[in-house]
Amino acid sequence: MISLRQHAISLAAVFLALAVGVVLGSSVLSDGLLSGLGNDKKELQGQVNTLQNQVNNKQLQIDSADSFDSAMAGRIVHNALAERSVIVITAPEATPAEVDAATKMITESGASISGRVGLTDSFVDSADADQLRAAVTNVVPAGTQLSTAAVDSGSIAGDLLGSVLLLDAETALPQSTPQELELALQTLRSGGFIAYDDGTIAPGQMALIVTGGKSEGEGNQGSVIARFSAAMDSRGAGAVLAGATGSAEGSGAVAVARSDSALSSHLSTVDNVDRISGQITMVLALQAELDDRTGQYGVGPGATAITVQ
Repeated sequence: MISLRQHAISLAAVFLALAVGVVLGSSVLSDGLLSGLGNDKKELQGQVNTLQNQVNNKQLQIDSADSFDSAMAGRIVHNALAERSVIVITAPEATPAEVDAATKMITESGASISGRVGLTDSFVDSADADQLRAAVTNVVPAGTQLSTAAVDSGSIAGDLLGSVLLLDAETALPQSTPQELELALQTLRSGGFIAYDDGTIAPGQMALIVTGGKSEGEGNQGSVIARFSAAMDSRGAGAVLAGATGSAEGSGAVAVARSDSALSSHLSTVDNVDRISGQITMVLALQAELDDRTGQYGVGPGATAITVQ
């Protein structure tokens, strides 16, 4: 008969054997697992290196293309807008660097900048839309009839500013008096809707509206800028809405303009003005507008051509 002591010794031996087996098994498993992970790491690192080399090669190609565009830009746009005048309007999201680059390309094309007007955050804020509409309707020049189709704040403001900032498409004469121009600008500036330097604004033949890239959030800034641009276009010899990369996506201004046939049928857009190629296209699009040719240019959604053909 097995005694209690013998039974206890047997159980202890079993547990000791199990413990030794677990330790030995886990050691073997760990060695195999670590070896496998090491091989996976080497394989993944190789893939990362391959992808990084591809990225580096692509970046070299982009840099080379930019260098070529930069070297050829002056020849391509030379005299494209000779003896023309352009008023530059900037949206809140437009960066100073992009605006300066666009302005420089316009001057290289032979055109003069008749002024620069900046739209503020209040201009595109839906909370301030009623105040903007009220400010606009109070300074309509004598003899000017705002479009009955303009009901939103962007369209109404574009219609008004187009009538004072753009020359008549047929006669190339101002559509308002200097006093009416000054009153409209001062009223909108005092309301916090625009910004400009005194004594720097004169009517131009065409308008360039520069906006930023992809819009963030749920705001309607893109819609306001798109409709403002289209209304400006209807008042002069033409207008181009030029946005940075991403502006043709989501709720970006270029995306809104391209998605609405009523806007895209007469308003030209460029979706890569942050690139030299886009700045060249911007000038060529303004030139095409003088011939009543409208296009959607760039590499983003809705573009019908990379550049003007």
